[in-house]
Amino acid sequence: MTEVLLKELTNSDIDWMLATGRREEIDSGTILIRQGEPVEALYILLDGALAVSIAQANDNPIGRAFAALEGGELSGREIARLTNGEVVGEMPFLESYLSSTTVKATKRSLILVIPQQELIEKLRSDENFAAHLYRSIAVLLAHRLEQMVNQLGNRTMVLCQPQIREILFTFSELSDSDIGWMIATGSSVRLSKGEVLFHSGRPVDALYILLDGKMVASVSEDENNPLTRAFSNLEQSTTIEREFAQLSRGDIVGETPFVDANPPAMTVKAVEDAIVLSIPRRKLAAKLLSDMGFAARFYRVLAILLADKQQGIINRLGYGRITYSSGQSLDERLTYEDELSSSFLAQVTLAGTRFDWMLKQIRGN
Repeated sequence: MTEVLLKELTNSDIDWMLATGRREEIDSGTILIRQGEPVEALYILLDGALAVSIAQANDNPIGRAFAALEGGELSGREIARLTNGEVVGEMPFLESYLSSTTVKATKRSLILVIPQQELIEKLRSDENFAAHLYRSIAVLLAHRLEQMVNQLGNRTMVLCQPQIREILFTFSELSDSDIGWMIATGSSVRLSKGEVLFHSGRPVDALYILLDGKMVASVSEDENNPLTRAFSNLEQSTTIEREFAQLSRGDIVGETPFVDANPPAMTVKAVEDAIVLSIPRRKLAAKLLSDMGFAARFYRVLAILLADKQQGIINRLGYGRITYSSGQSLDERLTYEDELSSSFLAQVTLAGTRFDWMLKQIRGN
């Protein structure tokens, strides 16, 4: 994944990272990030290899049960292998979480260590840098999520079990002017029950926000050539598809083209009459290039949602349940499972207010 950082970051971005960070050589077996502990820096793998694994505390009976069902061992289960150009430790720059995974060098490696506080200040003060880095992280997380699903098997396709609702982060992270632009640029589209919004393996022409109704996302169990599968959909052939997510008001679909060059692997259709806000892909792409503030907020949202889906897979498997019940001391800087912080409740209120305002504006138009 070396090309991701080189493609997305500018020379000035790289120069700042080199000036702020420090290069370190680590031996095989060195643990960079330990599950259940805070992360103090962003790590960029310059050369070498890292393994990402998840484990469950031995004193948790639920964890033991999940491990037995999955055929795994409590000592740890590898879920991803990272190569040159990968980034780890990104979660603290998205949300305040204890690490749910352990990251360990599998051979002698060279890493760039960027202290957390310096990076947070840079992200707040430099919109251009923030847009570039958040997009880079989103692209890397999309790749890692796909790798995890392939590594753990299709039965772990649990993206229907996120830790957060997309509406919360979408409408609390974006500004009023961002939402106003979406309303002005997009158009309201009605779908009847059973109507397909887009097919797997085919290009997506817009970003869609579900305003009303319910939809489902499904994946094909056909392993054929994706080109053949895409044109089979056009011919109304009988392709077996498995539902993996239910979508409701505020959910976003069609974001894949902005972080992944491949066509989406899912089909989305209405299971009852629905209304979506359709924002043309080309207009959104142009906005992302011309408005760095908007781009920084948009890619931050995508990175948070991708990280949350990754966390959802880990938690659904019964691994990585890091809470104070497993012996961790409480830390007011961190978020624990099932904790409803004041900031979270504020996000709920803000997101709900903005979403209702969007609906009123669209209905008024």
